[in-house]
Amino acid sequence: MSSMHVKICGLTDPQQAVTVAQMGADAIGLNFVPSSKRCITPERGAEIVSAVGDTTRTVGLFVDASAEEINTVAAKTGISRVQLHGRESPDIVADIHLPCWKVFHVADEHFVVEIHDWLICLPDGVEIEAVLLDTYRPGLAGGTGETFNWNLVAQMRSEGLLGDLPPLILAGGLTPENVAEAIRVVQPDMVDVAGGVESAPGVKDPRKVQAFLQAAKQS
Repeated sequence: MSSMHVKICGLTDPQQAVTVAQMGADAIGLNFVPSSKRCITPERGAEIVSAVGDTTRTVGLFVDASAEEINTVAAKTGISRVQLHGRESPDIVADIHLPCWKVFHVADEHFVVEIHDWLICLPDGVEIEAVLLDTYRPGLAGGTGETFNWNLVAQMRSEGLLGDLPPLILAGGLTPENVAEAIRVVQPDMVDVAGGVESAPGVKDPRKVQAFLQAAKQS
């Protein structure tokens, strides 16, 4: 790809979502996890999806929701992707009506075994569109605002253990200041940021968003 793809996550306002899309974000994340400080209703999600139109991919975040719940929110909002952040079984992917991204939390080098074990249990003919790597913190599904040891991914890549994986998305504590180094070390297909470009939870700072996009896409 000609430049790094970027997802800005945790959008809560239609106009901010339009601004972020116009700045060049390749995807935006909409959080439907009730326990999250960035959670929005399906009605607000529909407003945001309608506002951005086809200018960017819209990704709905869920944690351990049923396929029925996910499909209902997807139908109400018009999101184009589903991001699974919990302990979902591989079987659920067959019942979700949209392409899925699966999140894995990196605590140590065993993360790559966890990913492969999950992927080989997918139902026949079912695939996921991307794997997202986030920081491991007990009891939290995401949104830690903390980085993990990127060198673990670099090590697994050098050992040839990532070559058969779906496209890789890097999240976890990314900021305009560290994203270029993160990309250099991890070599992901996309980077994902929420708190690193905010002035408050769910409120994006346009200057930080612009700085993040510039740093990521020039790296």
